[in-house]
Amino acid sequence: MTSIPKTPSRYRSRSDAKTPLTPSVISAFNGISLSPKKRSHPADLSNPFIAKSRPASPVKRATGGGITVSDSFQRQAGGGVIRKGGIETRLDVVTRDYVPPTSQPRPELKRSRSTPATRERTQSTSDSRDRFITTRDSDDVAATLELMSLNPKSTSPGHTARLAAATGVPLNRRVLSYHEAPPASSSDSTLSQQRELARPLYGRPGELPSSTNSVTNKSRRIPTQPERVLDAPGMVDDFYLNIVSWSVQNVVAVALAESTYVWRADTGNVSHLGEAPEGTYVSSVDFSNDGSYLGVGLGTGEVELWDLEAGQKLRTMGGHQGQIAVLSWNAHILSSGCGDGSIWHHDVRVPRHKVMELLGHTGEVCGLKWRTDGELLASGGNDNVVNIWDGRVGDVMEGARGQAKWTKRNHTAAVKAIAWCPWQSSLLASGGGTNDATVHIWNSGTGARLHSLKTPSQVSSIIWSPHKKEILTTHGYPTNAIMVHAYPSLERIAEIRDAHDSRVLYTAVGPAGDVVCTGAGDENLKFWRIWEGASVKKKKEGKERSSSTTRSGILSIR
Repeated sequence: MTSIPKTPSRYRSRSDAKTPLTPSVISAFNGISLSPKKRSHPADLSNPFIAKSRPASPVKRATGGGITVSDSFQRQAGGGVIRKGGIETRLDVVTRDYVPPTSQPRPELKRSRSTPATRERTQSTSDSRDRFITTRDSDDVAATLELMSLNPKSTSPGHTARLAAATGVPLNRRVLSYHEAPPASSSDSTLSQQRELARPLYGRPGELPSSTNSVTNKSRRIPTQPERVLDAPGMVDDFYLNIVSWSVQNVVAVALAESTYVWRADTGNVSHLGEAPEGTYVSSVDFSNDGSYLGVGLGTGEVELWDLEAGQKLRTMGGHQGQIAVLSWNAHILSSGCGDGSIWHHDVRVPRHKVMELLGHTGEVCGLKWRTDGELLASGGNDNVVNIWDGRVGDVMEGARGQAKWTKRNHTAAVKAIAWCPWQSSLLASGGGTNDATVHIWNSGTGARLHSLKTPSQVSSIIWSPHKKEILTTHGYPTNAIMVHAYPSLERIAEIRDAHDSRVLYTAVGPAGDVVCTGAGDENLKFWRIWEGASVKKKKEGKERSSSTTRSGILSIR
């Protein structure tokens, strides 16, 4: 059975005993208007059970006689206090409250705790229309945009003209439009050509994805830091010179301005070998095949021969008209490349040292290398030409001249990097300078170009690995990098970006074929362990490796 709602008794109490009212009391209450003082309750919007206002419940009026109302009774009625047993307890209590008319139930909206529960919020969420475009009908939108045009039919021509003049927008033209195309460049192409020539110097490729600015192949890790650094003050920053050489006796020779120094890798001792004559400098050095003698080229065109064991100069061979930028040994023959484009063969055993002259370059010869069997000689010059000479042709006498077997003009810059492959004698690698930055692989037997590799900067030297099918290249501006590529795929195995603070110009490989020495204009010699030596060599050395080129630190040559 359902219970009948009753009037809340929040501020008053009543007695359960009912006292019958006399007619005089009933008539007295008919003339009284009870107006108790309303208590203000602060509105609590967060409490849904307390409303701002509520209609009063109907009061059941009784009919009958009257009753005299005293001042105390009036005060009690105004204060809302009902005494037990008093006359006010004999009033009939309304047992039925006002019930509002029923309405359609409003669907409950699911909302988060942060959403306010206001009627306005509910109405706005249920309305999906746009404030500016109330209808999504395409015809109505097009009509609305048509009315927004600058020159509708309903607008007077005078008003349209004044509006166009005030805004500065011509009639029948879009407000937002592209500007005219930029003017064409001038007909003078000199500036554009200069920009193209200088572009490789500033066109630095993207940074490598590593904190050390280097990258290595996942299959094989190569140390990206040098094992040893030698301070070489006075090292000349000249792309065309070759002033570092490493002998089979594990001795490194380096030219610093006018002085020549020798550093013994097994003991770490540095000795001063000699000085160039006054007014000139050392432009190239190279060890003989057995490491007993050192050839020294000078800026005046003379070639000196030094005994390494005795530390004495044996002879001086002159005749060239320019600096000797490169030297190369073949048994007792010392070949020199001159700044005038000529190549001389010097027989160091006889007084008349010049036994042959090779003429095939119009620019300075900066790359020169004999093949290990002594049958072929490769040369590169500042005239962008690579020549392959047959060492067996020609009479071995003064005044004899040879002709190039192959002449290649594929490079577009000076060719200093020249290297023969140690495990396939027919392969020759050559690299070009800044405007070329390309490595070409040649077949010396047929003269064919087998492979080409484009690099990000000038190629200053090339070294073939004695034990792996890999090739190492050093580079100048803008990367100053050391790169290792596989052969014949030419896939990049490793790259050490910014190996020096200046361009890497001079390189030499150790007798074990595992460590590479690099020199640069930052006056440093750095030793990098790029490959692992032969297994027999590693077993023989064993623990002695710590006393050779693997010790870390920075020493000074001078």
